[in-house]
Amino acid sequence: MKKFEYFDVTADIGFYAFGKNLNEAFENAGLAMFNIISDTDNIDSDKAIEFEITSEDMVSLLYDYLEELLFYHEVEFMLFSEFDIEIEEIDNNYNLKAIIKGESINWDKHERDCEIKAVTFHQMEVNVGEVVELKAIVDL
Repeated sequence: MKKFEYFDVTADIGFYAFGKNLNEAFENAGLAMFNIISDTDNIDSDKAIEFEITSEDMVSLLYDYLEELLFYHEVEFMLFSEFDIEIEEIDNNYNLKAIIKGESINWDKHERDCEIKAVTFHQMEVNVGEVVELKAIVDL
């Protein structure tokens, strides 16, 4: 199964991320997002950051997760290539625990592709079936 694929949106880029379960699909969404910024094959996993978020539904959880990834990218000046996600439903909310791994940005080493300005709610979807499919659009 492929991990993700992109689709064109005027002035933006969208992606689908796939997984056997929610955890794997969210991990692949992180990978898809950082492949927009740089080739994740060239990003070492030297430093780990852990965070936890809780949201009222799965679409909000996806949005909050991608926003958190973008926040750490901008504040820590890092690129990420490994994502370890654990999602569980607690009291009608969704809780996500993440360990993301990457390294400090070095544009001499990392290929600069597109800058992501923001994550959007526009057309965001979480479809759970035999395969979990996530859909997201980011502002470039």
